[in-house]
Amino acid sequence: MSEIKKKKRIFISACEPSADSHCAALMNAISKRSEIEVEWVGVGGKKMADSGCELLAETAHRAAMIYNAFGQVGFYIKLLQRIRTYFKSHRVDLVIVCDSPAFNFHVAKAGKKAGAKVLFYVAPQLWAWGSWRIWKLRRRCDKLACVLPFEESWFAGRGVDATFVGNPLFDGISIDASKDCRTYTGYDPSRANILLLPGSRAAEIKLLWPAMQKIAGRISQRWPGAKFTAAAVDEQKLRMLKENKTSSPEYEYTIGSVTESARRADLALVASGSATLQVAAAGCPMVIMYQSSRVLWHLCGQWLTRTRYLSLVNILARRKLVSEFMPYFTSTEPIFGKCVRLLSGRGRLIKLSSELVELVEPLSAGNASENVARMALEMIEESESSKRKAKNSRFASR
Repeated sequence: MSEIKKKKRIFISACEPSADSHCAALMNAISKRSEIEVEWVGVGGKKMADSGCELLAETAHRAAMIYNAFGQVGFYIKLLQRIRTYFKSHRVDLVIVCDSPAFNFHVAKAGKKAGAKVLFYVAPQLWAWGSWRIWKLRRRCDKLACVLPFEESWFAGRGVDATFVGNPLFDGISIDASKDCRTYTGYDPSRANILLLPGSRAAEIKLLWPAMQKIAGRISQRWPGAKFTAAAVDEQKLRMLKENKTSSPEYEYTIGSVTESARRADLALVASGSATLQVAAAGCPMVIMYQSSRVLWHLCGQWLTRTRYLSLVNILARRKLVSEFMPYFTSTEPIFGKCVRLLSGRGRLIKLSSELVELVEPLSAGNASENVARMALEMIEESESSKRKAKNSRFASR
């Protein structure tokens, strides 16, 4: 007769497409190795739902950045109230929050108030801006799973129980410098393959896709034989790209792995974010760009930022390894100029390819989903052990 599994309830929160993917992979990893039966409840996206999570609300498709998020404040206030109400009426054994600290700090606070342990998966980038929020993290986080190597010591030095778990972007992806560093044998800029990655959020695409098309158009005028591929994270975003095509050249469109798409490209034009690390893993040279509100940037953005560089690639390298235009505001001319200089120099492309692969190779060590799954199960067991000890202590004192 098989042993009956203990049933536990885990509340899990994700607010972006990438977090939805990470959480779904984590759920699957826990389900495969766990000796407990897990009831998953939370907020997130389709991938989490497909993996068995009962969603109180779908949040991944609402992902926004900075000023684009202001219009959704009402939705998230009401959602937080629903979550607090849920915690009051349901026992929760563990709360896992993934990225999006502006929302998930509140979810974590509600979880702690309900008596649950809280695991943060993907550390909030307090080392970049808003470091004063570390006191919030210490109070609302029992364990922190870091996905960038330097974060473990940064957070541990500030009193947070932090562990580097690897980067979930590279779960199942092998990075091999001997294979992924480009030689550009037979490369000809007049027949270059250029990848355009305008982002995973609708707000990013609206801002960056027109600008990327301008740059592609200029490159096409210089080298009419160049080929362009535009990549999207899903069918909805792919439709946005096609419906908002404004000018020549013609594009091939693709959905799927950023790393695989980048392996077929000579150069990538990338929206700042986690995709830059995936492009780096493919050994593909890149130029990074992002757009923001000029007013908000000058009023507060540039003063809140505490890192010399803004893109993950340059932050990891601790130098300007790739060109970043963040924010670029109006003119795309400097971005076009940088693309031309890279495409014109085979030696520069080879050198940059090698440096990018070497930079991200450590991020693929281990398996982030498996490592976080182990942390989560240990937290549940520790919580159970503490409850048993407290119960025995009360019984002994009678």
